[in-house]
Amino acid sequence: MTTRDPTATGLARLAALFADETRAACLLALLDGRAWTASELARHAGVAASTLSEHLGRLVAGGLLTEERQGRHRYVRLAGAHVAQLVEDLTAQVAPGTAVRPRSLREASAGSAMARGRTCYDHLAGRLGITVTDALTARGLLQQETGFALTDAGLTWFESAGIGLDRRSRRPLTRACLDWTERRPHLAGVAGAALCRHALDTGWCVRVGSERAVKVTAAGEQALFDLLGVEPAALR
Repeated sequence: MTTRDPTATGLARLAALFADETRAACLLALLDGRAWTASELARHAGVAASTLSEHLGRLVAGGLLTEERQGRHRYVRLAGAHVAQLVEDLTAQVAPGTAVRPRSLREASAGSAMARGRTCYDHLAGRLGITVTDALTARGLLQQETGFALTDAGLTWFESAGIGLDRRSRRPLTRACLDWTERRPHLAGVAGAALCRHALDTGWCVRVGSERAVKVTAAGEQALFDLLGVEPAALR
């Protein structure tokens, strides 16, 4: 008699949660780190609210989402950074040639904006994320030889830039996250989240549209040039 491996069973159940286009669309949308209402996700995924409710129930039961209710509204968000990392890592495995072509100019523009700069849960991604990561590395603030790690100069840089790092967090201070559009790792972890939060709070970056795309402002271009030597043209 064959004994089932419980790990294999659990892996199959987890994979099944991703193996639906509507659920995948919800997980990708929630990579912006914000809480969405069920009705917002239904419109985003292009399905009826009743259909989406069933999908959200499965994602919550599977531990990928958490939910809370405020009055009549049901809000959901990713269960944590570990889920965001899993979604992003799986997305990076999608072969470039298999991606569905944009159906309209609006879709093409949105895709271009996402590739230029976006949030990946709580850190910067796309060309913007890679450009900042490269600049940190080139200046000796971040080393990538044996995994991502801030150097002593890097810790000093964050402090001098007014970007606080929560050293007590259980999350790693730095982590390499494979960028699904650039196919290279960008900075994640506590440092990546702090840098992204600072960029949004200070107006270096602003969100574009209703998805995860972000755009560097004139103030952001100046700040990144002054602090990291990033040429403005590299951010556009």
